[in-house]
Amino acid sequence: MDGTPQPSTHPPLPPTTEEDRLAWLRLLRSRRVGPSTFYRLMAEHGSAQAALEALPGLAASAGVPSYRPCPEGIAREELRRATGARARMLTPGDALFPRRLMDLDEPPPLLWMVGEPRVLSRPMIALVGARNASSLATRMAERLATDLAAAGYVIVSGLARGVDTAAHRASLATGTVAVLAGGADIPYPAENADLADRLLLNGARVSERPLGHVAQARDFPRRNRLISGMAEVVVVVEAAAKSGSLITARNALDQGREAMAVPGHPFDARAAGCNLLLRDGARLVRSAEDVLEALPPLPAAQRDLALAPPDTRPTALDRARDMALALTRGTPVTRAARDLRPPAPAAAETDSPPEDTPLIEEPPESPAPAAAAALAQARLHEAILARLSCAPLQEDQLIRDLDAPAAQIAPALLDLELSERIERRPGGMLTLVPDPPGG
Repeated sequence: MDGTPQPSTHPPLPPTTEEDRLAWLRLLRSRRVGPSTFYRLMAEHGSAQAALEALPGLAASAGVPSYRPCPEGIAREELRRATGARARMLTPGDALFPRRLMDLDEPPPLLWMVGEPRVLSRPMIALVGARNASSLATRMAERLATDLAAAGYVIVSGLARGVDTAAHRASLATGTVAVLAGGADIPYPAENADLADRLLLNGARVSERPLGHVAQARDFPRRNRLISGMAEVVVVVEAAAKSGSLITARNALDQGREAMAVPGHPFDARAAGCNLLLRDGARLVRSAEDVLEALPPLPAAQRDLALAPPDTRPTALDRARDMALALTRGTPVTRAARDLRPPAPAAAETDSPPEDTPLIEEPPESPAPAAAAALAQARLHEAILARLSCAPLQEDQLIRDLDAPAAQIAPALLDLELSERIERRPGGMLTLVPDPPGG
């Protein structure tokens, strides 16, 4: 033997000491070191510390002089932030690392996890879909999440508006996992900060990005890869032809998972992606039974775990939720409750399609009364159109979904009907008026 490090064919051992974790983090955060390079360096040098020591020489031989690995201070700051956020570092080989991710060609070298770690060891099903979801899609996501969770599965999604939000909310009691494009300590979007906190009681938030990282557009495809990678199957509830949800479905197929889809009306652009998946051979989903038929039966212990009653003791998170509701309704908020308000992260770009605006939200600064009324009316119109589709929806159900007074919604419906944006059907049903072909 000439003393040259020999590549190892075994996966790297997880770090066990503070110094090992520091070196692991420094190597992964070093410039030009992605997952592929990380695993190659670990295989060639045997440890993160040895790879760090070899990096400058390797970079110089590749024409990158004066290369410096990630400074120790930056890595220590991330570890310090993890302590403050009660985040746990998970690496391949850890008992809590999601087992399905180990099936990938390149599992993420590191995940930050905040919440209940045991939820990651349970079988998961991904529910994803449109951010500007229709009322039918939102209710379908809620029904699927409720029934699949009762069957023993953890629901994994991306905490986005629309379908993701509905899936997480419906599975709070049994356990849900939110995979974030930014840091695990920065819920995104900001309006879901309360939901992101509530799911920690029985679930978790995970991310491979550094703590404190604000999500950028380029981060969402990697987030989608983790969602599909953690799941047994991916169910797309509603998705446009070019959307992040379809990226997640394609990732699932590439990873050897099954992609399933809920059918939608051919005239509804938000259902075009689901219909494309079905055309290409995806399993059609009408209910949770269609999903469960494609999976092996779960052990009785897993089903019993899902049916166990959740911990209902009041917590600081409950008080934070009450504070948020009070702010929404304009009622007084105590100083103690106000102190619990989570900080709003900076705005970030998202993958396509762009996210819809919040329902019936007043502008942050009140303009002239006439302009404010026009803006509120325009936003109400947008909210109504986002909830409707080419499939008929009961007017009463729309009012319940929007959670707004009927007296406020009725004039808006009349405006949209007169402008031929919506159509009334017998029995109090409403539908979108489809755009003309080529329009």
